[in-house]
Amino acid sequence: MTTTTLAVLVPLLPFLGAVAGLLLGRTAPGFVRPLAVLPALASLVLAALVAAGQGGDRAVDAATELTPTGSVPIELALHIDGFAALTAVLVALVATCVQIYSTGYLREDPRYPSYAALVSLFTSAMLLVVYSGDLMVLLVGWEIMGICSYFLVGHYWETPEARAASLKAFLVTKLGDVPFLIGLFALAGDAGSFRVTRILGTVASGGLDHPTLIALLLLAGVAGKSAQFPLHTWLPDAMAGPTPVSALIHAATMVAAGVYFIARLLPVFEASRAAMAVLAVMAAVTMAGSALAALAQDDIKRVLAYSTIGQLGYMTGALAVGDRSAAVFHLLSHGAFKALLFLAAGVIIHAAGTNSLAAMSRMRNLRDRVPDAYWTMTVALLALAAIPPFSGFFSKESVLGAAEHVAGGHTEHVPGAAGWTVLLAGLLTALLTAAYAMRLWLLAFRGHGTEAPDHGRQPVTMNAVLWLLAVPSLAFGGLAFRLLPDWFDGRDLTPTLTTSVLGTGVALVGGIVTYAAWRHTTALAARYPLGAVAAHPEGDAGQVEAEAIAAHAPAYGDVAHAPDPSDPGRLLLGPLHRHAAVGFHLDAVYTALFVRPVRAGASLVRFLDREVVDTYVRGAGALPRRLGAAVRRAQTGNVQTYVSALLAGTVVLAVAAVLVATGA
Repeated sequence: MTTTTLAVLVPLLPFLGAVAGLLLGRTAPGFVRPLAVLPALASLVLAALVAAGQGGDRAVDAATELTPTGSVPIELALHIDGFAALTAVLVALVATCVQIYSTGYLREDPRYPSYAALVSLFTSAMLLVVYSGDLMVLLVGWEIMGICSYFLVGHYWETPEARAASLKAFLVTKLGDVPFLIGLFALAGDAGSFRVTRILGTVASGGLDHPTLIALLLLAGVAGKSAQFPLHTWLPDAMAGPTPVSALIHAATMVAAGVYFIARLLPVFEASRAAMAVLAVMAAVTMAGSALAALAQDDIKRVLAYSTIGQLGYMTGALAVGDRSAAVFHLLSHGAFKALLFLAAGVIIHAAGTNSLAAMSRMRNLRDRVPDAYWTMTVALLALAAIPPFSGFFSKESVLGAAEHVAGGHTEHVPGAAGWTVLLAGLLTALLTAAYAMRLWLLAFRGHGTEAPDHGRQPVTMNAVLWLLAVPSLAFGGLAFRLLPDWFDGRDLTPTLTTSVLGTGVALVGGIVTYAAWRHTTALAARYPLGAVAAHPEGDAGQVEAEAIAAHAPAYGDVAHAPDPSDPGRLLLGPLHRHAAVGFHLDAVYTALFVRPVRAGASLVRFLDREVVDTYVRGAGALPRRLGAAVRRAQTGNVQTYVSALLAGTVVLAVAAVLVATGA
């Protein structure tokens, strides 16, 4: 088979698996699990063969026109360069791991057949986005991912949290998709084609008439899909879905699609220095804000969700300084260790006996109960914190190195201020990332909460997937920065000395300070327990309680609102904690600025429709009805009445005629 044929099969096989799974889910349940796993596994093998065939050489292009449009043609096209080939391998790998893991995680779920089919469709849509060489075909995969996320996030639709989260994810991403669609049409209008290669050729020749407008419209869709400020608020709430879905969305699909889209069309954005500056600011705010929010979360999946937002901020930061090699390098590295983090969190949740969420403040004695999750999550957290030699160190340093390069004024497409913005925000985020990674590890595996009932050992498939993903989380970065330049435009990805020392230094400081804060708060909790009133009924209990509150939470006015005493995040953030815990009230701001006015407008329209428009409609129908009723009363069916009325009418007419004649 040719590389083109293999590439067509890569997204097609999961799609066929999804269709077969939906059709056979009820009639032949024994085929559901093979139909979930085997197409994804076959797609992974084929994606690896396509990557080997492409080999980092010249891009593979093929196209056929779908239908004549009369203007800008729409073509079923492939454009597979080194970025696309390796990204497809990541997508297929994570999807295969998620499908294998889900066979154990959701083995008792009655809706597993539809779940597995939707995961396959999700995977197919992302692979279509990765390989597509035509933006209209890419948009098809882009939108299919949106509807799949709606159904998968709302998998536990019995709970109000899942219903609200799925609706929020759909609406917020669609809010960004509207300007994104307009931007695609404007881009195709300037370039005369939806083909990626022709658009890039037009940009290279300076043929774009409205580069800033187009880039900003496209950025709106990217911000929604990749959960970047200010359209990131849907992603933490999406944790109400099954944990394997969270792993798929965060590691290899949906949120990675926006970053990949900018990487593929980076010259379009580089054509506008203003757009690159906006992208840099968006990345900086996203990185720092999400890291602060992650440090204040109690639910383990919300910590990881905000972590994903921050790591995507690193990727968009790399793109903002014009280095798509660093961005996609971090996308690949992040995909491995973030999938591992979520799936390890799923093992913890499974051990705790909950559906989807797990509060770290209630965890206790988990190290001994889930040893596989303990060791593999430790590896993933070290990669997340960018500690050498784990994979996150190399990919994150490539981003910081690219920002340092631009900050020194060594580029013509990107403002130097954008480089400084990304560099400083990246270093601050590295400090905070290590802090919340250490906090998560301490609270999850060395916490002092209430021990949950033991629900037995996890299925082998779940633990096996963890160890499989631990390998690239540990070894990918050290190999990739030497091998990937041949695939990524020849850009050097070797870590630079300055950013390596700074990045690793601030990460170590963040981890050490968090550990020290945890030791301090744990000691305070042992010395001043918040339950001192019950423990000391005959002593000065009021004084003990007051000291406990003062020691643990000076900003809180009573015991009911006092924090978990062993949580170092509260000590580190201080008064900022309560704001960071709710995402800096951005949802409340959106509710005040948009949701309430829209609801008020809808109420006004409903009132006008019911009380004004319907009044006229009802009146228009009531008048003929009443006239008809009056006429109907005269129709008695009595012949004598009709004759009497006829004679009376004749008499009236005769009298009128006489009067007229007399008057004449």
